[in-house]
Amino acid sequence: MMYLTESDVRELLPLETAIELVEGAFHRLATGEAINQPRRRLILPTGATLHYMPGADGAYFGTKIYSTHPKHGAHFVFLLYAAAEATLLAMMEANYLGQIRTGAASGYATKLLARAGASSVGIIGSGFQARTQVAAMRAVRPIRQVKVWSRSEAKRVAFARECDAVAVNSAEEAVRGADIVITATNAKEPVLESAWIGAGAHVNAMGSNQAQRRELPAELVLRADLIAVDSLEQSRMESGDLLLALDPERWAAHNIAELKDVTGRPSEDAVTIFKSHGIAIEDVVSAGYVYEKAVQEGRGRYS
Repeated sequence: MMYLTESDVRELLPLETAIELVEGAFHRLATGEAINQPRRRLILPTGATLHYMPGADGAYFGTKIYSTHPKHGAHFVFLLYAAAEATLLAMMEANYLGQIRTGAASGYATKLLARAGASSVGIIGSGFQARTQVAAMRAVRPIRQVKVWSRSEAKRVAFARECDAVAVNSAEEAVRGADIVITATNAKEPVLESAWIGAGAHVNAMGSNQAQRRELPAELVLRADLIAVDSLEQSRMESGDLLLALDPERWAAHNIAELKDVTGRPSEDAVTIFKSHGIAIEDVVSAGYVYEKAVQEGRGRYS
């Protein structure tokens, strides 16, 4: 079995490649060639939670397993198996794997749904995930300006310096008038208002993945012309953004569809949303690529 570190993953998986991998995975989900199962959680009285999410695609299947605790952080690993023999091929540290593939999923959704000439980004949040979100936008659209706001002035200024962005003084200033809006927060309640989102804008909401938490207001969800999700099954379990705005029985009438079934924008002036939760198949294809590159380059430790 090969063991790969966070540094190995980060060096072997370019974001642009990850976007292509994720796009292919969604195409294979559409044809039934790939298999995805929603995230499950084991919640302990101590506040610790174990999360696990399996999937399969082509030569590989595997699962990401991670633990979280509100006071002690998160710890991620991915187990990659050979589909033909069910042998364990690799265990890899998976914090960066999750960051890169989450950015890649938003990149693919933006490639499908944002206007071709979209050039401005407004992002709320300046944490770990926010960096690859912005990088993914630059990979798929001709971005000329990025504005960022987060609750910590020091963090948003540092983010702006690292990511060639402009730190602003309010969430409204960050997103009003932006062609692409990103929410990458741990918020329990909406972090923006529907009125700040202009006609033709595309929104990537990736921060909330619990049924009682949301980043988007109900007014924006109800107003959107198309909402793409990575998995309807997983969304019905943990998408507070949608569950708190609309009865799941009515989702189809509000043009809520899986990303694998989306072909493009409804119209030039449409408001579109990608509600990202992160699904296992994104990890599987990314981990498979990392493993193959590690074999080619003689990386990793064996046991």
